Amino acid sequence: MDDEKEPAPEGKPADVEEDAKDASHAPKNVRMADAQGQSLHNMPDLLKEEFQNSPDEETDIGSISIENALSMFNTTRAGLSSEEADKRITTYGKNELPEVKENKCLKFLSFMWNPLSWVMEIAAVIALVFSNGPEPFLCNVNNPPIENCESNAAPDYPDFIGIIVLLLLNAGIGYYEESQAGDAVAALMAQLSPECKAKRDGVWKTIPSNMLVPGDIVTIKLGDIIPADLKLLEGESLKVDQSGLTGESLPVTKAAGAEVYSGSVVKRGEIDCMVHATGVNTFFGKAASLVASTEEHGHLQQILTRIGAFCMGYIGIWVVILLFVVYIEYNWYYRAGINILLVVIIGGIPIAMPVVLSVTMASGVSELAKKQAIVTRITAVEELAGMDILCSDKTGTLTLNQLTVDVPTTTEGITAEEVILMGALSARREGDPDAIDSCITKAAEEQNKEELDAYEVKSFFPFNPTDKRTEAKLVHKSSGDVLFASKGAPQVMIDLAHNADEIREAQEKLINDFALRGLRAIGVCKKVGKNGLWEFIGLIPLLDPPRHDTKDTIERAVDLGVSVKMITGDQVAIGKETARRLGMGMNFHAAKIIRSQFVEGVPIADIIEQADGFGEVFPEDKYTVVQTLRGIKKGPFGGPHVVGMTGDGVNDAPALKVADVGIAVADATDAARSAADMVLLTPGLFVIIDAIIGSRKIFQRMKNYSTYAAVTTIRIVTTFGLLACIWQFSFPPFAVLLIVYLNDGTILTISKDRATPSPRPDAWRLNEIFINGFVMGLWLTASSVVLHAVITYSYWTVDTFNLTPLVYQDNVFDGRGVNLTRYAETAGFCNPECRMLNSIFYLQVSITGQMVIFSTRAPTFFFLSRPSYWLMGAFVVAQLCATLIAVYADWEFTAMAPITWQWAGFVWIWSFIWYVPTDWVKIITYWALNGNPWRTVTERKFVGGLNINGGQSNMGSRRNAPNSRAYARASARPK
Repeated sequence: MDDEKEPAPEGKPADVEEDAKDASHAPKNVRMADAQGQSLHNMPDLLKEEFQNSPDEETDIGSISIENALSMFNTTRAGLSSEEADKRITTYGKNELPEVKENKCLKFLSFMWNPLSWVMEIAAVIALVFSNGPEPFLCNVNNPPIENCESNAAPDYPDFIGIIVLLLLNAGIGYYEESQAGDAVAALMAQLSPECKAKRDGVWKTIPSNMLVPGDIVTIKLGDIIPADLKLLEGESLKVDQSGLTGESLPVTKAAGAEVYSGSVVKRGEIDCMVHATGVNTFFGKAASLVASTEEHGHLQQILTRIGAFCMGYIGIWVVILLFVVYIEYNWYYRAGINILLVVIIGGIPIAMPVVLSVTMASGVSELAKKQAIVTRITAVEELAGMDILCSDKTGTLTLNQLTVDVPTTTEGITAEEVILMGALSARREGDPDAIDSCITKAAEEQNKEELDAYEVKSFFPFNPTDKRTEAKLVHKSSGDVLFASKGAPQVMIDLAHNADEIREAQEKLINDFALRGLRAIGVCKKVGKNGLWEFIGLIPLLDPPRHDTKDTIERAVDLGVSVKMITGDQVAIGKETARRLGMGMNFHAAKIIRSQFVEGVPIADIIEQADGFGEVFPEDKYTVVQTLRGIKKGPFGGPHVVGMTGDGVNDAPALKVADVGIAVADATDAARSAADMVLLTPGLFVIIDAIIGSRKIFQRMKNYSTYAAVTTIRIVTTFGLLACIWQFSFPPFAVLLIVYLNDGTILTISKDRATPSPRPDAWRLNEIFINGFVMGLWLTASSVVLHAVITYSYWTVDTFNLTPLVYQDNVFDGRGVNLTRYAETAGFCNPECRMLNSIFYLQVSITGQMVIFSTRAPTFFFLSRPSYWLMGAFVVAQLCATLIAVYADWEFTAMAPITWQWAGFVWIWSFIWYVPTDWVKIITYWALNGNPWRTVTERKFVGGLNINGGQSNMGSRRNAPNSRAYARASARPK
């Protein structure tokens, strides 16, 4: 018996031909350069000689007979032998998309291949190759004659080794953290590997789908995802859901001999098939090739390059100044000048920045993995924080991808429950019902299963193309009353009614209304007794309903400043109806508009930006929409839009790839997963809200560290540059390396720090970071310059605190008659007390340098934003080590001598006194750049108060809000 045929998509009455009549029916929303229905099989060397085409031709597998197809592929209904399958998989590869394996050695070395690392590598070369000549640290007036200092000392091995070890540690930590996150992702991805049943050696075996080869015989049944491009052998017709290819909701019918495509889902039936194309040779080859041709984005790398350029530019300025001053003005030893250059290079380059940012993002990736969201490109976490537009596929993403009964219309004296009941009684309930029968029966069972079971079906007449309706004869089990029920195309059911002319106008108005809303309508009639009259009782509208959490997710996304646009292969009317139910904007366009440059004089970019959705799209249309939006510079803080794309099908893959953040939802095809930056393992989109908020926390940590790094660069370079230029103060490079090891090493714990997310999409406002870094860095520089003046120009520390005086010998000359007085205290030309000044400044720079992170991480005062125990513990450990080094280290090779505990206490007090006003410096700078900083605190508290774990939204509905104004809405939140 034939099955009931679905009404036309718009709900309008129409003559519909059986899909089975077109056995080679190809998905209509995937454009093909070849004739419709032609296979993409392009392995001519596999075919027998008589079936091979010219190199430019492809085999139309859907148009040839089953016997010819089996012969072409050198196979039989008994399947291939294991030996033959192994040969073919060796020759043609696995049934999967190609994956580029990453070289682990190159991945490790990549952490040392960036502008910041290059500068440190140059510093290592300087220490090894150029740092030669007399070593001032090893020359002492107590070992005359001083002319002995003219002899060449060994290269600066301590600094060279220290720099190399630092680079290796940074690379090792970054590699380990990313590998850990990658292993977690790989473990979750392994859960997604599908299996299928194939006949090998004449026996049915369950094998991984990626082991299929052309010529394999497989069996597919209800619920299976089709593992490769197949030709159906003998058996009953299938209903196949091709929404993953086309974006359309309703399944199509495929008869024996037809071709079905990888990634489609079997909705009804069971049949044996022959594999004719695998891997990249399957139907979605066009989409896959478009995905493969899309270049990866390097947004974070661009940011690192700009920050590196800022640091290197500032260091370069001071290098030029120091070269002129210390060599020309002060006539320093060559090696002494090299030492001060190493100080500003090593201390000024935030060498740990790439690793800190990578570790911070890797930590976020691990957290998202615990929530069943796999991040396949680690830098996508940073881009998700700035995402201000989210484009989403409809079918299977915003909706359930299954037909559901909506509220029926009724005629006088009839209830909606009765309409659903009669519809279910006239549906096939046994065997293998189609999608329409299943959803109507399910609705009737949910409202009253006992009432449905109260009738016995005496006879059933299925849907056929001529009558376009079903009919069932029923007997009530208790009363014995006879009842007839029928459902089918709306116009047919109206004509069946005894009063058709009276009801036609009103019912056709309802049918047209449903059609305009994109709903599929089914007419229902009943007749009491054999000789009764048919009575039209109502219309059952069918739709693919939104997921239960979609509306809430969209509302929360909008409140976070993310505009949501729907992009669907379905008709515009269907898209608008879904948008209405989700509270989205209703500014929809047909996809054909995207293919124009201007529409009535308006640039297409403006139309795309203002639109709430597009219908009837092809894969390249989705690609165009996303790419166009990414090029419009009206995004966060005046930059380009940061665009996310969600989808599940092959037709979504190109757009997923080109988007800044591509998100494949649960049950997505392999093509979609391969193209995406994030893969969701649980149904629905709500985890995206978790991901947005989580990514903004991660971004906040990265921005806090970046500001800290800018402050550190300005502070160290300016401090030691000024001290050298004003007082000929030559700080030892190895002491700077100690600061880098302890401070930058322990700052990795910022990846675990508490952070409050931004209330709207964030961006790398580098000018703000640089200005803040410059102002705060100069303030900390002042703390060191004033300290030097107090210690060397007065006896205040001795008279007030009874500290050990620092004694300097005046009028010390080298063999060339150069006065060494002003840098004798650090160059080792005096008694050990002179070297104490190096230890004092080592401790003071270390304390204030790391303490400033507590200021850069807080929008206002540091004590109002509690740090994590990890960060606080790291600070305590690092500065305890720094204090012990200053108090006990007596290292002549680096001109450091131990200071007393009284001096250490004084340096701590001095540092804290100067640190406290740093917050005021930061607040005044922020206010000058962005306005009231307390507004930011209020907005972040609002975001922090969001219930992101589900439940009823506490946000206002945005039914009437234009979707394109989402970001403005969030930005205009009351202060």
